Amino acid sequence: MSSTSSAGADLPTTKSSFSAALSVFSRIGGSLMLPIAALPAAALLKRLGEDDLLGRWEIPWLDQVAAIIGGAGDALFDALPLLFAVGVAIGFARKSDGTTALAAVVGYLVWDRVTHLMFFNSSIQSQVAHTVVKDGRPTLMIDLATENPTRVLGGILIGLVTALLWQRYHRIKLPVWLAFFGGRRFVPMLTALAALILGVVFGLIWPVLGTWVREFGVWLATHSTVGAGIYGVLNRLLIPFGLHHFVNSIVWFTVPGCTAGVNGATENAAGDMKCYFAGQIGSGEFMAGFFPVMMFGLPAAAVAIWRCAPKHRRAAVGGIMFSGALVSFVTGITEPIEFTFIFVAPILFIVHALLTGAAHAITAALDGWLGFGFSAGLIDAVINASKSNTNNFGLIMGLGVVYAVIYYTVFTFLIKRLNIMTPGREPDPDTDPGDSPTTPPSSTEQPPPGPGEPSPQTASGT
Repeated sequence: MSSTSSAGADLPTTKSSFSAALSVFSRIGGSLMLPIAALPAAALLKRLGEDDLLGRWEIPWLDQVAAIIGGAGDALFDALPLLFAVGVAIGFARKSDGTTALAAVVGYLVWDRVTHLMFFNSSIQSQVAHTVVKDGRPTLMIDLATENPTRVLGGILIGLVTALLWQRYHRIKLPVWLAFFGGRRFVPMLTALAALILGVVFGLIWPVLGTWVREFGVWLATHSTVGAGIYGVLNRLLIPFGLHHFVNSIVWFTVPGCTAGVNGATENAAGDMKCYFAGQIGSGEFMAGFFPVMMFGLPAAAVAIWRCAPKHRRAAVGGIMFSGALVSFVTGITEPIEFTFIFVAPILFIVHALLTGAAHAITAALDGWLGFGFSAGLIDAVINASKSNTNNFGLIMGLGVVYAVIYYTVFTFLIKRLNIMTPGREPDPDTDPGDSPTTPPSSTEQPPPGPGEPSPQTASGT
């Protein structure tokens, strides 16, 4: 009896703990949206500065303009860890303000310098060092200008720590003689101390963790078909929880690494998106699979949902579905369509996730390389179609046409076969829930007889 009661008491606790953990992870995923919002500007500037766009006419002054614009994009890509630190701190902290951003900047600067110094005396010394000639001899020196080996993961960590410290201490009261440093002014100082400690700790453990991360990146690059397929499925399955942004930050900005040669210069980068815009051949395979889905598949699914609605409701449903389809096709924003079936029809969502994974696997297997700065819509497709390291663009678009047919057919079949209540198929409020949602009111129905009047059946003698 007591053991049963104990088990019953533990169940709500376990469930509440899971819900709390899920809520925290959802907040982390949501906080990643803010720094990711800077990517379209970075990608567009970087792309405009390349040789096949503004630099294609070999006009001296225009070449200089292209170099300046491209350099502006490089600056944003190079500062991604700092942008993530600030963005995550602001996004994760409740009721954050400018002090939160300042504390994040302070924390990341301390973290970056401390970890550089720690890594210089570790097994990954080569990642933060360069050789200079000193007194006629080549000497290995620390290079503080190199990208931090922790990359955006370090920025995310500092952002989360900053947010937690700000929430806990932004209203702290100190003794009178230290009152100036109380409240919000206390947070940047505390964040600097926390970043110092974390920098030392990660300086000791990152050489091992970093090796695992690099090996994972090598595995992804070697088994890109399987890796891209798994990533595509996870990316969609995590959307309801907002955690797909965390997976994106790893695949786009952390692994795999590359050394790209652009305009005669060598650039070290990491992550599929950064390597793609750095000009690395073979990059973009973890983004190319989104184009057939977002430009063709989901718009076709929207058409299927519209067609499956009863005729008398299609006008209302079409306004929602066609606008969502247009947004998905042009910009790659898919939530207006996806959230019409994610919760009412989990089977459609699972099929959608599997098809997304299949699209990634197919494009990777066929060497389809195409990237984006915002999302996989028409705008990014047009901008990057002629990029030097884009490959098999026509094949990717052709796969999109095939995907439109697949999505329309599969969604239509499942909606009708399983009687899924997609928009427009909900039962009328005054009908029995068991009635068919697609049956419109009959135009031949007669009103009930008034008081004292015979019914139609009685009048006809039946």
